[in-house]
Amino acid sequence: MPPGSHPPLSQISGPGAFARRFGVPRETLDRLKLHAELLGEWQPAINLVAPSTLPELWHRHMADSAQLVEEVPFEARTLIDLGSGAGFPGLVLAIMLADRPRLKVTLIESDQRKSAFLREVARQTAIPVDILSTRIETAETQSKVGTGDVVTARALAPLERLLGWCRPYWAPGTVGLFLKGRDVQAELNEAGTRWLFDVALRPSLTEPDARIVIVRRLRAKGEG
Repeated sequence: MPPGSHPPLSQISGPGAFARRFGVPRETLDRLKLHAELLGEWQPAINLVAPSTLPELWHRHMADSAQLVEEVPFEARTLIDLGSGAGFPGLVLAIMLADRPRLKVTLIESDQRKSAFLREVARQTAIPVDILSTRIETAETQSKVGTGDVVTARALAPLERLLGWCRPYWAPGTVGLFLKGRDVQAELNEAGTRWLFDVALRPSLTEPDARIVIVRRLRAKGEG
């Protein structure tokens, strides 16, 4: 198997299979189960995820988010999740990395109802996260949040546009972790017309054609 690649992930059918695959302690698993239970309760009212994915929640959403944990540098002190939605991947990462007390996780979600859901999950799981119900592209949000050591996003926008949204949150040492599907190479090619960056691709553990896109040294073309 090539260096840096991962073995494929067998179907994660529920919390037990998730715990075995990711080696999470009971407290972490209980928090993730609560997240999943609350999602099921809120889903009929606000459509947090595509209804067709609910039977595969632990594989399609929980495990898909959890695979980013090993890509978060241990020394990271700030993680910013853009367009957090139902908490994938940002809230899952906050739960799984709760043993890193110096890591501050910020979730940005403009939809008021989804933000309310995130706050309720954070409250019931006792996970200390900052949740901002605001748009990621506004100067006010960017000024309040500042830059992060890690920036994450999932199913938010094509990479060319996503990197533009990320740029105000980017510092020289920032690493971007983005979950992308089968069109990742086309997205990289398009992004390269506007942006310069170093990129590494990791096979997704949950979808054979998907990739984890790891971006460093992001700058606009023509930027000094």
